[in-house]
Amino acid sequence: MKINSRQITLIVVISVIIIAILILQMQKSSQTSKQGDNKLIILEKSARVAAKQAKYQQASELQGVTSYLNLPKDQSTISLQENIGKKVILIDFWTYTCINCQRTLPYLKEWWSKYKDQGLLIIGVHSPEFEFEKKKENVEHALQQFNITYPVVQDNSFATWNAYNNRYWPAKYLIDIDGFIVYSHFGEGAYEETEKKIQELIEERAQVLKEKVEMNFTTVQPDRESTDFEKIGTPEIYFRLNRLLPIYHQRKYQKRFRHCAQ
Repeated sequence: MKINSRQITLIVVISVIIIAILILQMQKSSQTSKQGDNKLIILEKSARVAAKQAKYQQASELQGVTSYLNLPKDQSTISLQENIGKKVILIDFWTYTCINCQRTLPYLKEWWSKYKDQGLLIIGVHSPEFEFEKKKENVEHALQQFNITYPVVQDNSFATWNAYNNRYWPAKYLIDIDGFIVYSHFGEGAYEETEKKIQELIEERAQVLKEKVEMNFTTVQPDRESTDFEKIGTPEIYFRLNRLLPIYHQRKYQKRFRHCAQ
């Protein structure tokens, strides 16, 4: 039986139609599957957030920032909102002349080095004790001298400080992937406890984002002996304050409601 050109054309057309129908069915099935996955993700998040709302406080946004420092060249600002759902965030309230703050810096720098590629974002909130600490160039100099490379914002009006109802230097707040403050610590110490919480939150983040996380779950031990805490090069560091200020100024600063916590 001979097949003429018209029949061949008809067979080709029918084949194309069948293939097109199969492709459309596959795409529809794929879209339905994706929609189902998205609904499941939304339900999981809703349940997770509802459980946290009863236990934790939602983190406040950075407020009243006068300068953004240590940001990538293509980035002019930074916010919590743009990182919630993506990062674990550590907020560190500090001021560069506070010796207690300085003693925590080796740990913060180690955590940044170790966990930034695993989803940790550290934001230093520089809330100044003295007028000279409000100057951008002084803070920039401190960042350089202390070799701080994570983002820092200047909170000269204490807007972010007050939003967190904070009272101490240094103070650390850990914010999970859903934007809740799940841990805080004031003053020095508790480094192992803080790092274990960082690790816990990074693991949660990896589960939520369906990512694999590979890290060595051992707490860091910074070499504090090699850290020169007087490297900042200014005479206003707290441990020298009694030699520098008149008695009435010492009393004024001692009576302040904000405290440099040990």
